[in-house]
Amino acid sequence: MIMYLKVFLVGGLLCAIGEALILKTKLTPARILVAYITAGVLISATGLYTPLVRFAGAGATVPLTGFGHALAQGAIQGVQETGLIGAFTGGLTATAGGIAAAIFFGFLAAVCFRAKPKDY
Repeated sequence: MIMYLKVFLVGGLLCAIGEALILKTKLTPARILVAYITAGVLISATGLYTPLVRFAGAGATVPLTGFGHALAQGAIQGVQETGLIGAFTGGLTATAGGIAAAIFFGFLAAVCFRAKPKDY
């Protein structure tokens, strides 16, 4: 039961920060997305993200910062296994499942639903 609370609090805090950035700044969602992924990479590179993942589990791995963490860890592992080229291929290898799922479900949503033009 305590683990669910940790997951909810950490994941909820990350989402609340993103929502506050959308509501209180002029940052676009795309810029916030890039900032979250970059922050995940940087925090992972300093070694601080792994303890957060151990503490909060999916609350830390599911948000976009977790994707950045997975990219960084994949790149590090790729360099250890194959050298410099692993810095480029390791991140993609580590996140391939998530990327493939995003493409598949995006396609499925596009097939099932009709986009409506925005009125400006």
